[in-house]
Amino acid sequence: MKFSTAALTMGLATAATAFVGPSQLYVPHKISNVRTTSSPTAFHAATLDAETVAVNGQDDSETTANSMRPPIHMKWDQVASQLEEAFGYSTEQVAAYAQDVEGDKDKLLKLYKAMQMARGFENACNQQYMQGKIRGFMHLDNGQESIPGLLDYAIKQTDKKFSYYREHTHALASGVDPGAIMAELFMKDTGTCRGAGGSMHIFDREQYFQGGWALVCEQLPYAAGGAKSILLDRTLGVSDDADYQKQNVAPPADDDRISVVFVGEGGAQNGRTAELLNSAAKDNLPILLLVIDNGRAINTFTQDVAQNSNVYEQGKHYGIPGLLVDGMDAADVAKGGKAVIDYIRSGKGPAILQVHTYRFNGHSPADPEHERGRKDEKAWARQEQDPIKGFEAKYIDQLGVFTEDELKDAKKEIMAQVKDAVKFADDSPMPPVELAKELEFPDAPDTDYNLREGPAFADEVNARTISPEQMSTVQDHIAALVAKAEAGEISIGDAINLAIHEEMLRDPSTTIHAEDLQAGSSYDIPKLTQQTYGQMRAADEIIDEGHFIGKALGEGLNGYRPIVELMNTNFGIYGMAELSSAGNTYATTGGKFDMPMTIIGAGGTAPNQSLGAEHSQPFHAYVMGIPGLKIATAASPAAAYGITKSMIRDNGPCFLFAPVKMMKEAKGPIDLGRCMPLNKSAVLHKAPDAVCSSGNAVTVLTYLHGVKEGQASIEAIQEEGFDIDLIELRSLKPLDMDTIRESLERTNKLCILDESTKSGGVGATISALVSEELFDLLDSPVKRLCMDDAPVPYASSMEVAVVKRSSDLIQGVFDLCTGQW
Repeated sequence: MKFSTAALTMGLATAATAFVGPSQLYVPHKISNVRTTSSPTAFHAATLDAETVAVNGQDDSETTANSMRPPIHMKWDQVASQLEEAFGYSTEQVAAYAQDVEGDKDKLLKLYKAMQMARGFENACNQQYMQGKIRGFMHLDNGQESIPGLLDYAIKQTDKKFSYYREHTHALASGVDPGAIMAELFMKDTGTCRGAGGSMHIFDREQYFQGGWALVCEQLPYAAGGAKSILLDRTLGVSDDADYQKQNVAPPADDDRISVVFVGEGGAQNGRTAELLNSAAKDNLPILLLVIDNGRAINTFTQDVAQNSNVYEQGKHYGIPGLLVDGMDAADVAKGGKAVIDYIRSGKGPAILQVHTYRFNGHSPADPEHERGRKDEKAWARQEQDPIKGFEAKYIDQLGVFTEDELKDAKKEIMAQVKDAVKFADDSPMPPVELAKELEFPDAPDTDYNLREGPAFADEVNARTISPEQMSTVQDHIAALVAKAEAGEISIGDAINLAIHEEMLRDPSTTIHAEDLQAGSSYDIPKLTQQTYGQMRAADEIIDEGHFIGKALGEGLNGYRPIVELMNTNFGIYGMAELSSAGNTYATTGGKFDMPMTIIGAGGTAPNQSLGAEHSQPFHAYVMGIPGLKIATAASPAAAYGITKSMIRDNGPCFLFAPVKMMKEAKGPIDLGRCMPLNKSAVLHKAPDAVCSSGNAVTVLTYLHGVKEGQASIEAIQEEGFDIDLIELRSLKPLDMDTIRESLERTNKLCILDESTKSGGVGATISALVSEELFDLLDSPVKRLCMDDAPVPYASSMEVAVVKRSSDLIQGVFDLCTGQW
């Protein structure tokens, strides 16, 4: 049903002031910054603190009852003013957005149903949680239903959606099946993620719903990567097939997909917000930052911890417009939100939408809300700031668009769907226990990556995206590196660079991110990539590893194969949250989403390195505990080349560590065109059988700079009448226990020259595994030559006490062979 503009305008004017809150409101700390602006426009006269008054002289019960922030009572003309001023819309265009919603009864009804689905589903979740059928942490969205209403109205199936841990309703409004969501919460095999994700990790491939992320704000760089993947599709002329793999089919000419990322106004104080806005503006990303402003950072009043929570204005520094709307009026959210979304779809760049709302529930069902001033606020908000009640009052009582029975029937229809979802979840089977181990890696550890074929259309995509001059330059560069390799003179950095170029030409879905990328970074790993493949595929990044690891994760979710080069692996500390999520994603999504990502960097701690503590940390040990992450090391050009190629072809996250002090020093040949396994060690030197039989041989496990130290010690060890099996641990995870076993069956003695700390280090893990699995092969305890737990000092006179070297290895072998250990 359509309505005339005149009737609509009259009705809206009548309804505009229909909903008011308490006349006096209390702000916990008067000195806290409030939402102010110097702008003289009519809109800014109604900012979020417009009615805030410090309460004095009231009794305790009155003060407690009013312990809340005020509503904003924003009228549509104030929203329209913002759209004209910040987004450049004409009065006529703004009126058309209003008419499209307010003048169409079917759209209003659909909006109402979306809100009722959100409310009904969350109420059902709460009931099932109390019955013990849903477990763990769960975060409900009651009171914020105007946002799923907007999604249902304005977001398309192919748009990429990135939410946080309070995402049930966002998934519902994005088209994800209610039964599958409920089954996920019930831990069932029919859930969106086969019961592996739970409440905070809802994913759906068909609807491009990409989380559900549990760490506050981690989703922001992922969404930037998702938006970047849209631009990559357009640049390369490719699109997704049914398996999220790239196909040589260009997106349609009218491709207007966007990436949508949700964040709370409290979470938006995180530094990732500034990084997202910078990246979005710099690359003109088609991304919407949708800020859900309920005034609480968990349960803390946001204004108590945030100097300025006007997130919609924070884009001004980057040239990104923003809009503030009142979540109490679902139609206004839909109208204003659609205008913002269309701004992005038109190619004008990113935008911010901030929705002022109230959350009716505590942070989670187990939240002690009465201890944090929430109880009275919730009671007031449920009565005075309920968007569903507001919709019913506006469109039944004020405008007469619906009868009470019409909306009751709509609610009844939705409640039946919610009931069906609960029954489906209840009746579904639990996932098999074997699934947990199956979801560790997308590709089995023994995968032969030489058998993986590149896309058949690679040459065609390369021809249309790389100019003949660029192709000639990179082919000359590759030829020069091949010549070095054939002469046995290629360095580790150059070997990795050669592997990267070969793989980027073999598969155009391969991308790379790095700091100082144009200049080749510190060791030439990304050399000539941007000059060849352009800024879309080879991106210079800001100096924050967490941000561009996160962007790579977002690309990996969307059919690309990102490479991340860390100038030094110690800097990866900034990206621990993103690395952790990369490792978890394949399993968390129930195997629905592959997570290809290759992280490469120089690191480790060499003797006499003189880099001090912060550049000498054993980051390889730090990430050993991240599930789902394959970790390798390479102390030679051959290993670096072959492992890099395999990692780029792997469908999961992989991390290659190279020795920082050997990147240019170590040179040698490589096996051109060949991939190396990601689960094997390498025996670099083997003790003669006779020496082993006499009890004078030791198995030595080492990696990174320890390889050089081990090789340097062999002659001195042999002069004493002893020898070693020197094994390079090229795979730290998964660990090659078979090779260790084979050597211990010969030597019965184990020494670990370990480039990590005594507590929690690589050697500690290996020693424990050997004791558990190979104890009967040992004639003596494992000898661990590891870094001391003290920070690595700069002065070499002190460093010798912390960092082990060849002299320590020689003494260790002597002690083992002479019974002194």
